[in-house]
Formats: sequence, structure tokens, C-alpha cells
Amino acid sequence: MSRPAFDILGIGNAIVDVVAEAPEAFLSKHDMHKGAMALIDAERAEQLSAAMPHGQQSSGGSVANTCAVAASLGARAAFLGKVASDALGAAFRDDIRRVGVHFPTPPLQGGAATARCLILVTPDGQRTMNTYLGACIAFGERDVDTALIGDAAVLYLEGYLFDPPPAQAAFRQAAATARAAGRQVAVSLSDAFCVNRHRDAFRELVRDSTDILLANEAEICSLYEENAFEAAAAAAHRDVGLAVLTRSEAGSVIYAGDERLEIPAEPARVVDTTGAGDAYAAGFLTGLTAGRPLAECGRLGSIAAAEVISQFGARPRTDIAARVRAAGL
Repeated sequence: MSRPAFDILGIGNAIVDVVAEAPEAFLSKHDMHKGAMALIDAERAEQLSAAMPHGQQSSGGSVANTCAVAASLGARAAFLGKVASDALGAAFRDDIRRVGVHFPTPPLQGGAATARCLILVTPDGQRTMNTYLGACIAFGERDVDTALIGDAAVLYLEGYLFDPPPAQAAFRQAAATARAAGRQVAVSLSDAFCVNRHRDAFRELVRDSTDILLANEAEICSLYEENAFEAAAAAAHRDVGLAVLTRSEAGSVIYAGDERLEIPAEPARVVDTTGAGDAYAAGFLTGLTAGRPLAECGRLGSIAAAEVISQFGARPRTDIAARVRAAGL
């Protein structure tokens, strides 16, 4: 089989992220629960946009962030996701292409506005997210680029996009296309509440169509309805060939065949936890598609996550590849 044109192809929510510092009093005034993610409608999105402090704006969404960080690490990355034909959609398209990610999905015409995530970061580094999904949930089977999927080593699917039925159908089609082409399918569970809503469908996707599962402790425990991490991890190990499970400051655990690898977290001064899991996935998948040993893949993930949480926003503003080289990787 010829070498694919891309290392990673992500499919997920195409969202414009706006990240701003805010005191806890702002959260209270606007009835937000610190550290949570709330889905909001277009009217509340406009109200909060007008009220929140000035912030940094960039193309975002969980898997889009992973693709962007992977590109900064030298991976050849592509992304499929839906934006509207509006100013924010143009901003998303221009920004993600600027960081080196191939983005060919045509915009939605005449429907909802481009999605946005309004992220408030309190002084303790916790992020509170308010997400208007808008056009991104219009992604469906017609947006699945089968030729591009066949030309990517790993297809990476975002759990956040699993809510609407058209996206679930698109995921199944994309996964089947990837496997028919001899490519690997990776899935991010993304959010424990999303898993709670679609547990049976997620289990089916993981068991029947997934080669690589990425999840944090809360998400994997939700998927398998286990209170203990080790029990949930064992269930994941039975269902997929490669399970990559993150545990915040406790690092991560990788299960592959008879191997169980524990990867320590990299030291970091926590400024903003936005995008930590996305960055970890970027480092891990970049290493994996480059043929590195699993322990090195996990370390790359930890370094990428540490770099991202030491600054505001989900994208590294420093030379993350230089930090990786300095670590001897």
C-alpha cells in the first residue's frame, strides 16, 4: 500500500473558540457553573459575546485543535467539519489553513450561523465553556470525503459530534471507508455527559469500528458504567486493540495487547486547562503515525498537553516542536 498523503484526518465540530480571562463573579452574574460546558442558543451566544471580556479568537473544536497541534508537531493533518458561509466561517477556514491543516469541507449555505465556543478562564486556570453549535451539527454523510479518508493513515472521530443522528451515520460511513482502505480508526469520547446520552451507540462504535480509543478517566468510567478506573480500563482493553486513557496530573495509561504502559504527566504551571486532552491526542497520534514506540507516543502527548495548559487557549503559542526536540524526542 502506498504511503498516505495525510497522517491524521479529523472529523469533528468546526467551532470558533473565543477564550477570555474572567473573575468568578462574572460566572455567577451570568449563571454559569465553573468548569462545566453548557450548550447555548444563538440569542444567549450573542448576549455573552457582548458581555464577556475581550478574548483570543481562533479556529477550534476538539478534533480541530488536535489537528492544529499535530500540524505544529510536523504531522500532515486534514480536517472535515461544517461552518456557515459567514464571517466566522471564513475566519475558521483561514485560521485552520494558516496553521497547516487541510480543510476542504464546503460551507453551509442559508442555514445556522458558524458555531462558537465562549470560554471563560478563572484565575485558578479552570475553563467554563458556553457552546453554540450552529452550523457544525449539519455535518452528515454527504460531507464524508471518502477519497480523503482513504488517503489518511488515521481517521480521528470526535465524540462531541456524535449527538445528532446525521453525524452518527456519517461516523459509521467514515469508519467503514477507512477500514476498507486499510486505515486505522481512532475515536475520542470527548465528554462524559455526551457518553451518558449515547452510551449504547458509543459502545457499538468502539467495539465494532474502532482501533484506537482516546478518553479521560471520567469518560471511560461513564462508557462502561464503572466507578473504578481499573475496571473501566480493563473493559476498554477488551474492546479495542489500543486504549489511551488520560488521568490529568496522574499522567496516562496505554493498553495495547499484553502491554500496560504508565506515562507520567510532564511538569507544568497550569494557566488554562482548555485543550489539554486535544493536545495529548495530537502528540500521541503524531508519534504513532511516525512509527514511534508507544511509550514515546505517550510522552509526546504529555509534552504537548503540558505546553498547552501553561498558556491561555487550546493552541500552543510557543514552538512546541522545539520543546519536543529539547526533551530528546
